[in-house]
Amino acid sequence: MNDQNLRSATSNPGPAANGYHVPVLFSETLTALSIQPDGIYVDCTFGGGGHSKGILAKLNEKGKLFAFDQDADAEQNLTEDTRITFVPHNFRHLQRFLRLHKVDKVDGVLADLGVSSFQFDEGSRGFSTRFDGPLDMRMDRRRDLDASAIIANYTELQLHKLFEEYGEVSNSKTLAKHIVQQRKQQPAQTIRQFRSLIAPVVKGNPNKYLAQVFQALRIEVNDEMGALKEMLEQLPAVLKKGGRVVIITFHSLEDRLVKNFFRDGSFTEAEDNPFVSKAREQVFKIITKKPITAGAEELKQNTRSRSAKLRAAEKL
Repeated sequence: MNDQNLRSATSNPGPAANGYHVPVLFSETLTALSIQPDGIYVDCTFGGGGHSKGILAKLNEKGKLFAFDQDADAEQNLTEDTRITFVPHNFRHLQRFLRLHKVDKVDGVLADLGVSSFQFDEGSRGFSTRFDGPLDMRMDRRRDLDASAIIANYTELQLHKLFEEYGEVSNSKTLAKHIVQQRKQQPAQTIRQFRSLIAPVVKGNPNKYLAQVFQALRIEVNDEMGALKEMLEQLPAVLKKGGRVVIITFHSLEDRLVKNFFRDGSFTEAEDNPFVSKAREQVFKIITKKPITAGAEELKQNTRSRSAKLRAAEKL
């Protein structure tokens, strides 16, 4: 099946669990996974359980699903189903916990890297600019590092780099310098305090600017790029021959990591040097030549799907 077939799949926003989260690219995801009824599947980002519900609907009584989620709140969305095993940990530990459950190889792996609607809408989690609450942003609240600690302790260079790379903030250097100069006089333990701290240097559309700054902090707090790399590196060992992997990204850096790894088994761009001949073993067959994006109907029903990109590959 190619990416044209995936694009022509009916764009269905999918089920939401108790309003927790509407899964993006729902139909396209299930099509790309090419689910075997008696297969073993992994949902690396269970969240509201929407994608998992779709996978379970295609499995028979012999099929199994392992659902990972480091956010303790996600466990409340589990349904009574003996075929599903919930793993309350980050997907960077994918192989370790599969082995713990006596599973060596699986037929498919899904990871939807977006933050759930519930996390954005719950002010106490600190993910959203719309509410006041602690400047936290930890998906796994067992972790020590939160966003307020980053603002209080990171050097000017560290702040500059994370705002530039993870948030693509236009004046990231100015922002970092301002934070370091002002943070002793203006503590930033809450979202309101942080917004007040950076108000003098906000540039352009305030909502867009704050969204970029918050995105950068969230990625750093949760080491999202590091976790994604570790999970991708485990896929060749975890997937059966012919097994599928589907990754939905919301950030250009994530998408580049996935694209390069599917193509080359590496996170770096291949060198275009005629004097260097270094053949890499092909691990995956690319299913999506270009990333699949949300259709008009889904965009209308779920605006958070606008930056979603789906890539799929098959283990050779």
